[in-house]
This record gives sequence, structure tokens and C-alpha cells, in this order.
Amino acid sequence: MTATYRNVLFLCTGNSARSILAEAILNRIGAGKFRAFSAGSQPKGKVHPGALALLTKLGYETGDLRSKSWDEFSGPDAPAFDFVFTLCDSAASETCPVWFGTPMTAHWGLPDPAAARGEAAVAAAFEAAYRVLLGRLEKFIELPLDVPNLKTRLDSIGQAEVPASTLNPLG
Repeated sequence: MTATYRNVLFLCTGNSARSILAEAILNRIGAGKFRAFSAGSQPKGKVHPGALALLTKLGYETGDLRSKSWDEFSGPDAPAFDFVFTLCDSAASETCPVWFGTPMTAHWGLPDPAAARGEAAVAAAFEAAYRVLLGRLEKFIELPLDVPNLKTRLDSIGQAEVPASTLNPLG
């Protein structure tokens, strides 16, 4: 019997921080049910060291994580996406990329931890982003995916600050 995955794309402008965290988290907690990818409309070209440091500290495999353009996912060989989530912070006047096509989309904006300055502030910002994303993704993977109001539920996850479960290794 072959596994059936739902493909999820996390989009940001730079694809160096939030979308990378989301990709790593969902690939871990949604293994067997979801396959996560991330991309940016104007990728930085490298993953932010703060993202790599936090994920490594939490035991994630980071060797395959890289900042990449959303162009990689527009060709005929690209995976078909079931869900696309934008993570840009509209409150900070970030321009969020728009994904066209048929996947279910939602905006789950949060502040960019890459904007923090100073070692302690960067670590705290990445931990805060991780907590929010983990909480949101835990809610997402528990959703029944065949309900008529799924879009409304996805939007509400992105609008609420969802506390991460006790599985959160950051405490």
C-alpha cells in the first residue's frame, strides 16, 4: 500500500526563516500525512543562521533545507500542492507573494525573526516564531480535511495566536 500525502507549500519573500521553520516542523509532525516545502518570491539564497541554530538545537535534520525560489515549484515536474500558506507579516508592510492555481490557501502571517538584531534577540525571535508555527501546524494536522468550511478553519488558525502543545521542546 502506498502512502498518500498532502503537499503543502510555505511561502515568504526571502525563504530564509519562517517558511524554513514551517517546512521543517510540518515534515516532522505531519510525517506520513503531509509533505512540506518552502519557497520565496525573492529568496535570500541561504537559510538564516538563527533558523539553522534553533532547528539543530531541537534535533531537526537541516542538511536539505535551503532558500529557494518559488519558480522551482511552477514547472511541470513540480509537486501539485494541496495547501499554500503565506507567512509574511502584513503588519510590518511586507509584501506577501501570491500563489495562483487550485490549492487551498491561507495567510498565517507572523513577524520575521530574521529582522531581530543581537544574538539574544535573534534567538528569542526564532524561538517565538517556532512556537507560533508549531502551535498552528499542530492545529492544522488535526483538522478534518474533507469539511466544507475548511478554508474558514485554515484562516482562523492564522489569525489566532495558537499556543504550542506540551510537545514543544522550548517549554
